Amino acid sequence: MLKTQELTLNVGPQHPATHGVFRVILTLDGENVVDAKPVVGYLHRGIEKLAEGGTYLQALPLTDRLDYVSAMCNNLAYVQTVEKLLEVEVPERAEYIRVIMAELSRIASHLIFTGTFSLDLGAFTPLLYCFRTRELILDLFEAVSGQRMTFSYIRFGGVAKDLPDGFEEKCREALGMVRKNIDDLNTILTGNEIFQARCRGVGVLDPELAVEYGVTGPILRASGVRYDVRKDDPYGIYDRFDFEVPTGTNGDTLDRYLVRVAEMGQSARIIEQALDQLPKGEVAAKVPRNVKPVVGEAYHHIEGPRGDLGFFVVSDGSPKPYRWRVRSPAFVNISVLPELVRGLKVADLVAILASLDPVLGEIDR
Repeated sequence: MLKTQELTLNVGPQHPATHGVFRVILTLDGENVVDAKPVVGYLHRGIEKLAEGGTYLQALPLTDRLDYVSAMCNNLAYVQTVEKLLEVEVPERAEYIRVIMAELSRIASHLIFTGTFSLDLGAFTPLLYCFRTRELILDLFEAVSGQRMTFSYIRFGGVAKDLPDGFEEKCREALGMVRKNIDDLNTILTGNEIFQARCRGVGVLDPELAVEYGVTGPILRASGVRYDVRKDDPYGIYDRFDFEVPTGTNGDTLDRYLVRVAEMGQSARIIEQALDQLPKGEVAAKVPRNVKPVVGEAYHHIEGPRGDLGFFVVSDGSPKPYRWRVRSPAFVNISVLPELVRGLKVADLVAILASLDPVLGEIDR
């Protein structure tokens, strides 16, 4: 009789398929996964405590370093939290610009996901297509803020400066490329039989289990739960736009991919409406650089590319936040990983982890 025993295998923390410095301790029976233990903290930089050591404005660049592939959304969530304490009225034009930036950031983030997800499954060409399109969005970010990754563009009371000349035309051209990119993905990737075999029925997440874990964003919607903060708890001016919330039916790896691809199209739809309705006027209210919010606390959340992104700020009336905390959707989402991989193969772990779209800068903080 052949004697076998379980094997413990470390995947990461230094491994390209872990999407950053992330470690999974696997217990294996041959190629079958018996259990998985996610280990985070290798990228912990103490951002929340650093923010408490500076002024409210000095904390803004730290938000860029959380989810660094969708920094505009981080800026927006934090700024709107502080604005609750300041009770400041944001100019109409600034509200529209914020929506445009946030949705461009969502598209750019989903392009990163789609490209790296396909690469993890052995398809290199979609990565090039996605990065080609993402470059056009980064060009827009560079035009408005001077930066391509970390912007600090959205400020208390509005935005740092108005849109440059020619922005609207270039933005519409980029949206055209986004839609073409979606068509290209459906042609070269979505229907590919190898891609389908690696994703369909793999890592199924039941909607009840997703809700119990607190999973949000495209992962939750892929399981059929139609929850989107932009619809269910509208913020800013999102209630003025007509868009759909894509959902899946099976909650598997394939649905998590399809939902994000569909979301890119919906984000393009929102941006076009914002450009059509964009009013003239000021882009920032008069807010002191060194703000001192009233004593109190505020929590605010938005729909980030990875889910429900929230900030909690406590003010003691000084120029520095007394408490500063982040509700990271990626941190919550990664906790469901063991439930998805048990009983599957090691190769399935790579596909499932990629479908969760983790960004370790936000998970570890």
